[in-house]
Amino acid sequence: MSPDRWRLLLMAFSGTLFGWMFDHALLGLVAGLGLYIYLLESDTRTMLEWLRSYREDRSPVLHGLQEDVIREIEVLRNHYRLREDKLSQFLQRFQDATTALPDALVMLNPDNRIEWANVRAAEYLGINWPQDHKQRVANLIRYPQLLEYLEQGDSERDGKGLSLPAPDDPQLKLEYRVMPYGDNLKLLIARDITQIEQINQMRRDFIANASHELRTPLTVIAGYLEAMEDDSVLQDAGLVPQVRQMRTQAARMQALIEDLLMLSALETGRPGDKPQIVSVADMLENIQREAISLSGLRAHDIRLNADSDIQLRGDHNQLYSAFSNLVVNAVQYTPPGGTISIDWYADNDGAHMQVTDTGEGIAAEHIPRLTERFYRVDKGRSRESGGTGLGLAIVKHILSHHQAHLHIESEPKKGSVFQCNFPPQSVVLRSQKTQTG
Repeated sequence: MSPDRWRLLLMAFSGTLFGWMFDHALLGLVAGLGLYIYLLESDTRTMLEWLRSYREDRSPVLHGLQEDVIREIEVLRNHYRLREDKLSQFLQRFQDATTALPDALVMLNPDNRIEWANVRAAEYLGINWPQDHKQRVANLIRYPQLLEYLEQGDSERDGKGLSLPAPDDPQLKLEYRVMPYGDNLKLLIARDITQIEQINQMRRDFIANASHELRTPLTVIAGYLEAMEDDSVLQDAGLVPQVRQMRTQAARMQALIEDLLMLSALETGRPGDKPQIVSVADMLENIQREAISLSGLRAHDIRLNADSDIQLRGDHNQLYSAFSNLVVNAVQYTPPGGTISIDWYADNDGAHMQVTDTGEGIAAEHIPRLTERFYRVDKGRSRESGGTGLGLAIVKHILSHHQAHLHIESEPKKGSVFQCNFPPQSVVLRSQKTQTG
C-alpha cells in the first residue's frame, strides 16, 4: 500500500478514535480527513511554488505521491539538461562551421525577410546578425536583378547563379545562388568569384589578342600557298601534294582562329538594345541550300519544315551562325544517304528550331560536355571532318544572348536531336506584325 493511503488511514483512524473518546466519532473522522486534505493541499502548493521558482540546489521535502512527482520531474529535468547541452554543443559547432565557410549564408523566410546570417554575410553583403533580423533583404541589397532572381521559381533559376558586385565594394564580384529548403524557406549563398573572373578575363583577352595576331600571318601564308600550288616548278618537282596539304592545314587554322574570335566576341559582347525581327523560315531555306551543297556526293536527304509565320527577335548574324553550325554538324556526322530534318515551330513554351539526323549518335556520358570548348567525342573523326571543337560552344553562347537554351538528345547508332528553345517573349508572329503595322 502506498504511503499516501497509509497516511489517510492513519489520520482517519486517529480522528475517529479521538472523537469516540468524546462520543463524537463521526466528527473526529471528518476532522482527520480535513487534516489530511489540508496537508495534501499544503504539499501541492509547496510543489507548485518550487516549480515556479525552480532552484537546482534545493528541492522541497514532501511526502508520498508529491515526493514521487518531484523525483520524476528531477529525472526529466536532468534528461532535458543533457539534451540542451548536446544541442548547445551542436549549435556551437554549426556556428563555428558557418564562420569558417568562405561563403556568405543568409536564411530567408517566404517574404524574403532575414532569419539568420553568418559572419561572412556582414563582410560580403553588409547583413549583420542579429541586428538585421526580420529585415527585408531588399532594404539592404538594392539590386533589382537579385530581387527578381529571388522571386523566380526553381525551374526558372534552373540551378544557375547570378553574378553581381558586392553591395559596398564594386571591385568584389559575387555569385549569388538560392537553395530552397523547408517550408518555402530559402538559403541565399554569395560566393567570392573575383579571382575566377579575373582569370577568365585574362583568358578571354589572351585568346582574343592571340587570334588577332595570328590572323594576319596565316592569311599571308595561305595566299602564298595558293600561289605555289599553281607554280610549274613545284609541279615538275612533284611537290604539289605537299603544298595542298599545307593549304588544308592553314585553312583549318584560319577556321579555328575565326571561331575563337567569334567566341571571344560573344563572351565579351552583349545583345543589342534593339534586336531585329528575324524571318527564321527564310534563313533556314538558305541554310538548307548550303547543306545540300556541302553534302555533295554523300546525297543526304535534307528536309525542311518551317512555319514562315513564326519570327524571332534577335541578332540575324548570330542566329544564322548558330543554326548553320547545327545543320553543318548534322551533315558532317551523318553517313551518306542518311536523313536530316530541319524543323521550325512554336507551341505554348515558345519557339523551337530542331535538327534531327540519322547519324552515328552520341553516348549519354558525352552529352553534358558537348558544349565545352574543344571537347570531342571522337578526336580522330573530328579532325577528318575539319571541325574546330568550338561550334557547339558558340551555339550555346548565342542562345544565351537570346535567353534561349540548347537541348540535346542522342543515342548511339540511332541519331541525334539538337533543339534550340526560345522563350515566348522572343516570338513574333508575322500575322500579328502585319495587323499592328
